[in-house]
Amino acid sequence: MTLAASVALRAAIHDALVADAGLVAVLGGPKIYDEPPRSAAFPYVTLGEARVSDFSAGGEPGAEHQMTLHAWSRQGGHKEAHAIAGALLQALDDAPLTLADHALINLRFAVADVRREADGRTYHALVRFRAVTEPV
Repeated sequence: MTLAASVALRAAIHDALVADAGLVAVLGGPKIYDEPPRSAAFPYVTLGEARVSDFSAGGEPGAEHQMTLHAWSRQGGHKEAHAIAGALLQALDDAPLTLADHALINLRFAVADVRREADGRTYHALVRFRAVTEPV
């Protein structure tokens, strides 16, 4: 197993989010980053942690991916962070993404957490998805 599927999945998720009108409207622009610039204006989304495990079956190779997206808000209160998390769910749950050199079998929402950060003014939503891929 290689991690090429994880790289392809991450790129497809980024492309889908940047192209999603609902998410872009909530964010006030296509503010989806792998690594946010120091001067990134709130709110924005970052692509976070990825866990990849073997999901081979019947001699056929496959990979299971757990991807975390982070939504960051300073609007005051949880409302905006929840709205961004909802837009991420709408954009990606069961989305038919095209991956380079891999087939996406499914992409499903797993769990979301919304919390206030230690600074007392930043709200952070963690939205996790589970995906299964196979090489083509």
